Amino acid sequence: MSESQIVSELESIMAHHPIDEVLVALPANKYGRLVEAIVRHCEQQGIIVRVRTEMFNLQIAKSYVDELKGVPVVTIRSGPEDDWRLVAKRLIDILGSAALLLALAPLFAAVALLLRLDSPGPVFFAQERVGLNKRRFRLLKFRTMVDGADKQQSRLEHLNEADGPVFKIKDDPRITPIGKFLRRFSIDELPQLFNVLKGDMSLVGPRPLPVRDVERIDVSAHKRRFSIKPGITCLWQVNGRSNIDFEHWVRLDLEYIDKWSLGLDLIILLKTIPAVLKGPGAY
Repeated sequence: MSESQIVSELESIMAHHPIDEVLVALPANKYGRLVEAIVRHCEQQGIIVRVRTEMFNLQIAKSYVDELKGVPVVTIRSGPEDDWRLVAKRLIDILGSAALLLALAPLFAAVALLLRLDSPGPVFFAQERVGLNKRRFRLLKFRTMVDGADKQQSRLEHLNEADGPVFKIKDDPRITPIGKFLRRFSIDELPQLFNVLKGDMSLVGPRPLPVRDVERIDVSAHKRRFSIKPGITCLWQVNGRSNIDFEHWVRLDLEYIDKWSLGLDLIILLKTIPAVLKGPGAY
């Protein structure tokens, strides 16, 4: 049956039968003109019409109808939907990071003093990291290495013990004595609460990678980890950290994205405390 015959038959049905709604199940990407004609006839007669929107064979992402400045659009999203849950997550981040910064102020002062006594250099170390949708930001940590350690990394590349694009050395010669202790219990990560308060990070989310590591990611699917805001702790953090390879690390990040909920965030936060105290894989 030709497109004109289909439209003609539809007009006849509309003329002789009561019609409440019309469902168009034809894929719009293949039958665009026919779908448009059917919609136009329904529009003229005030009949509700519903149009199938699965124009693509999606494997991971989900699609839903949205509106952009009055224009209906089909939105395809691989990360969490931008709804009240993300608003709640941000509110938890603000209240949680602010409360922790106040509570940990004495610890921050003590660490700052130890770092001053331990080795010359600044108390904080700022490094450019890659966050949500590959936006770059300055991540804060307590300095755990000698001053200027980042400029020495190129000559240590051959000692890299990590799989994939990341860089890790168990006995990194640049780490200071107090720095080793801070890393052992992840105390060096605490200044990232300022990043959470600012909005660059969340309490829970995939760990933000340095620019050097991101530029070496050669599997396109791995970059889906940037579809959600990075965090201080994550599934990788509570599952052994450096003891697992990068492929496993990414799989945990993607699992977190696909199964994300406020409840999952709470579980990860609760598991982070014993994981940090045990310190598995921390170096």
